[in-house]
Amino acid sequence: MIAARYLRARRSQGGVSLISIISFLGIMLAVAGLIAIMSIMNGFRSELLNRILGFQGHLFVTGGVLDGPERDRAVARIVKVPGVVQAAPIIEAQAIAIGPSQITGTLVRGISLADLQATKLVSGQLTAGSLREFGKGEYGGDVIVVGARLAQSLGVAPGDTLTLISPTGGATAFGGTPLQKPYTVGATFSVGMSQYDQAYIYMPLAQAQLFFGREDTADAIEIKVTDPDHASRMRGPITKAAGPAAIVNDWTQRDVAFWGALAVERTAMRIILGVVIAIVALNIISGLVMLAKNKTRDVAILRTVGAGRGSVLRIFFMIGASIGAAGTVAGVALGVLFSLNIGPIQSLVEWATGAQVFASDVYYLSRLPAKVDWLEVFWISVFSLSMACLWSLIPAWRASKLDPVEALRYE
Repeated sequence: MIAARYLRARRSQGGVSLISIISFLGIMLAVAGLIAIMSIMNGFRSELLNRILGFQGHLFVTGGVLDGPERDRAVARIVKVPGVVQAAPIIEAQAIAIGPSQITGTLVRGISLADLQATKLVSGQLTAGSLREFGKGEYGGDVIVVGARLAQSLGVAPGDTLTLISPTGGATAFGGTPLQKPYTVGATFSVGMSQYDQAYIYMPLAQAQLFFGREDTADAIEIKVTDPDHASRMRGPITKAAGPAAIVNDWTQRDVAFWGALAVERTAMRIILGVVIAIVALNIISGLVMLAKNKTRDVAILRTVGAGRGSVLRIFFMIGASIGAAGTVAGVALGVLFSLNIGPIQSLVEWATGAQVFASDVYYLSRLPAKVDWLEVFWISVFSLSMACLWSLIPAWRASKLDPVEALRYE
């Protein structure tokens, strides 16, 4: 009751000072900022993970099981492993693409029509054309699927022709020679990541084997599983199914540096913004010290009429904790609302400033993502409240040590 009266009292009556109001606003903004930033980082990681794994696969089999009938038998065994969704032989090689507008390097992925249709991130996001002619005709057909950004830069559209040059396609008595061949663009795709949309071309597997001189081999067997986060646990069963000559790697091993950098960045941001919350909460000490100074006579009278040191400590501790709790609740509400409405906020800022906030060619994604992790929000709230309670103990303990005789001597 006394703590609530002190919180409601006006400044002229010796109530909560401006510093306490600043403490409330600081905690609110720090908590909101931490939730918003971590939500954006979680959304960025989730979107990036979904798109990269939806495009590239979760595990990869290489080694001595990629030739002809042995490859087909290995694929048949792998798809029977519980948890495996898809196993597709692929060829991935570099080539030079020549279009009416530009000459550029590109990455060509050879894959069968059935496996391309099963890759929903590509087949489900065609921007123009269709897959009707993909993989048909002699030697797997001459129809390819091109990333939308790459097609735009080359100046081609479905129905147009572009020329590909393979550095290792032709085999002669003197070794491999570059092979040049025209292809018809059957469709264009956009997965929402500029890294893929401006670099990749899909080609029928049989045609890729012919074009890159692979004969009847593949570069890898690309595998997708039901739970990509547990792909490393699938390595053992897949290795057993693929055979003793197989080498199995998962997606965490292929991009160790990239995913490691993301993990380090998330941890660093947690620490930095956690320190900000701790520093902002320190203002509670200043506010409670000034409040205790203004209420010296009140505290002395309370002690004189029988209030113990524990009671005085609880009064000032509850004041500081209340400021921290109010700031935390307000910060959580503000941070969650900001994260859930990040799309409209981005559009509003871009409309008001006329500048692009989230450049897709820099950040891979075309929109600013956000994903609220409620467990993380809970721990942020607990940390903020803990800091407020910890810093409230110091001035509350000092106030409880007040000697009523000394305080009332000159009254």
